[in-house]
Amino acid sequence: MPSGPYDADVVEEKWQDRWLEEDTYAYRESEVDDPNTAFAIDTPPPTVSGSLHWGHVYGTVLQDIVARFSRMQGEEVYYPFGYDDNGIASERLTERELDIQHQDFSRREFQQKCREVCAEFEDEFTENMQSFGFSIDWDNTYRTIEPQVQRVSQLSFVDLYEQGKEYRQRAPAIWCPECETAISQVETEDDEQDSHFHDIAFDVVDTESAGQEEFTISTTRPELLPACVAVFVHPDDEENQNLVGEEARIPLFGHEVPIIADERVDMETGSGIVMSCTFGDQTDIEWYQAHDLDLRVAIDESGHMTDVAGEYEGMAAADAGEAIVSDLEDAGALLDRRAITHTVNVHERCGTGVEFLVADQWYVELLDSTDEYLEAGREMDWFPEKMFSRYKHWIEGLQWDWCISRQRSSGIPFPVWYCEQCDEEIIADKADLPVDPLSDEPPVDACPECGHDEFVPEDDVFDTWATSSLTPLINAGWDWDEEQGEFTMDNPELFPMDLRPQGHDIISFWLFHTVVKCYEHTGEVPFESVMINGMVLDENRQKMSKSKGNVVSPQEVKSQFPVDAARFWAAGSSIGDDLPYQEKGLRAGEKLLQKLWNASKLVDSLTPESVPEIDESELSALDRWLLAELDGEAEFVKEKLENREFSKARDSLRSFFWGTFCDDYLEIAKQRVREEDDESATYTLTVAHRRFLKLFAPILAHISEEIWQEMYAGGEEFDSIHRTAWPEPTGIEADHEAGETAMAVVGALRRYKSERQLPLNAELDTVSVYGGIGGFERDIRNVMHVDTLETLDAEPEIESVVTGIDLDYSVVGPEYGADVPDIEAGIESGDYEIDGETLVVAGHELAAEAFTVERERQFTGEGEMLEADGALVIVQA
Repeated sequence: MPSGPYDADVVEEKWQDRWLEEDTYAYRESEVDDPNTAFAIDTPPPTVSGSLHWGHVYGTVLQDIVARFSRMQGEEVYYPFGYDDNGIASERLTERELDIQHQDFSRREFQQKCREVCAEFEDEFTENMQSFGFSIDWDNTYRTIEPQVQRVSQLSFVDLYEQGKEYRQRAPAIWCPECETAISQVETEDDEQDSHFHDIAFDVVDTESAGQEEFTISTTRPELLPACVAVFVHPDDEENQNLVGEEARIPLFGHEVPIIADERVDMETGSGIVMSCTFGDQTDIEWYQAHDLDLRVAIDESGHMTDVAGEYEGMAAADAGEAIVSDLEDAGALLDRRAITHTVNVHERCGTGVEFLVADQWYVELLDSTDEYLEAGREMDWFPEKMFSRYKHWIEGLQWDWCISRQRSSGIPFPVWYCEQCDEEIIADKADLPVDPLSDEPPVDACPECGHDEFVPEDDVFDTWATSSLTPLINAGWDWDEEQGEFTMDNPELFPMDLRPQGHDIISFWLFHTVVKCYEHTGEVPFESVMINGMVLDENRQKMSKSKGNVVSPQEVKSQFPVDAARFWAAGSSIGDDLPYQEKGLRAGEKLLQKLWNASKLVDSLTPESVPEIDESELSALDRWLLAELDGEAEFVKEKLENREFSKARDSLRSFFWGTFCDDYLEIAKQRVREEDDESATYTLTVAHRRFLKLFAPILAHISEEIWQEMYAGGEEFDSIHRTAWPEPTGIEADHEAGETAMAVVGALRRYKSERQLPLNAELDTVSVYGGIGGFERDIRNVMHVDTLETLDAEPEIESVVTGIDLDYSVVGPEYGADVPDIEAGIESGDYEIDGETLVVAGHELAAEAFTVERERQFTGEGEMLEADGALVIVQA
């Protein structure tokens, strides 16, 4: 072992390079004889929208611990890496980096620019990821825009189309005016925003029939007045039932709409009378469909007013709303305007409020299969189990089928053409995929429906989730075999994958859609288990955000702390819960690295190069106890890592290593080896130390490799600790309680010598122990240099001595007033008596509630008594 402190900078870079050179973590397919020996991790492909952030590091550390642990269980681990670079995020990144707009280029031209920009960020991202030493198989790296992935994505579309699970429909779709594309329900989120409630007077067309001239509508969106197609009243609203069947005239715009009864009206909001616009929200869409209402689209794809809005045409929707309010006030139709805060549905990527527009879109049917998707979720193991409820609640709250078409340039094209004459859908042949209808010819010369020979290419692209939801199939090599006429997999042993690790924020995005796609294509759930991590927060438990200035850069952390310290910090998480970034956690990891390094150097100096051959019967009781305890610790750590309870595994192992091994056993063994050349101790040190390195290896990846190579690796071939087996139990039996007590006695005697500034090898004449230390007497005597060690059958005589009396002044003050100083003086001088529960002092008798007696146990015999955990120790020096 090298002298000096541990140099993490040198060590970590050395092993990161060596692991890459040696392909240490490459998936060795040839070694998988049984599919059960393959362990596949469905790693999340990060969106290519910027640089590596701390959340990437945190989530990947947890995956990596599982990967390293699984290899040591004898499994061949498939741990790939992907980049999600075909969606809106990559498109916006390209526009920002190059200061361009995608509309100014052909799709092919813009996609090429996207790939060039993304490639730069991906190279930087890969380099940064590798600098954290993750055990990823970098030879198994994919990008969601590459040709083979495009083929898998288009195959998925064709297969679902042939199953009847996809359809194209002109219908209301959720639309982002900022991104100018349809989005799915999963891409929206609620946002609390300031707004205004407007009370607006609507005229009744036939005032004589209705018995009134006007009524009030309350709305937060006056810009939708030109899109109003009906007014609704609840059937139980007796006060307004006279309006049902009548018609209303829309202020400013003048068109007339029917007044209809419907149970979906919220009678508690506003006036209880609601206008329906095509479209303001989900309820408007339901009313439109249920009552066959007119279609009046007032806001276009870019968020501007259409010709339906008359003089407001071309204005941004928000500006039009303010202008309409002003004109309503001038016309005397604005009855009231009051500030409110309400929940607005926004696009999660850009924060823009969504609209509902009618457009031709492609959908995957979901609503008819929700029970099956829920059951599929139950078939998977969830870590933590509570996260299944999020998956369940999402499915139970579904209102829309999955809209998978996007009106963007960066993405995978739909393999579809339409007959120019009859709009018949022409789907590409599986053998031809991938295709781009904008540049490739359809698979037919004439429409099979009408015989027309002109076709219109579909220019929409897939939602990015429609592709990333296929990662288990992409990694397993799912493809269409033309000769066999069926779907096959190049690596069937990888599917279903063993683990899906991801954040809780994309359960409804990635996890749910992956279940949908893989279940529909294979009839199986895509993974055996799901591991959900939380988010990284700042030290004040606030979400990290660039706008707040509280983002932590991984490279900045790496410049201050060892990578293994960061791994130690990440392993301190309770899976599923958010984890605050705290430097004290990294400092604790750094201290553990130095402790492991120093302890290893000491063990190296005490032990021979080869383990001495020794029979178990020759081991001292203390050595047998340590190895038996270490068996239990290894089993505990294994169980916790299997259950993804990383913090429990980490904390228990650190405590056992630092306290039991280093502070207690290593100090004892050091003395035995140096003074007695004790082979039992050298054997135990070597065996225990090797095991500790293996137990730490999944978490402290670099330092465990460095020490392993320095002390135990041999031969010409690279023998990485991360390819070795998890420690098997030694099977050694020992008296657990007696060993614990003996170690506590040794600790008490060491403290006794230290407090008196005696050397640890100072002789002690006689030590008596009351406690169960059977079998460990020799170890205690030899280690602590005790001439005579005796065990006591009866507890030593101990008196309970009063050491103080505390007065309760809330009782004593009001009752004794001016006599309190005399009472205090009597207690101070010891001039008092305790008679049962009464204190007699200064001529007064104080009841039990007025005072508390402090007592201390004191040994009355010869020598000095020490209290150890589970024992009493009497020292006669």
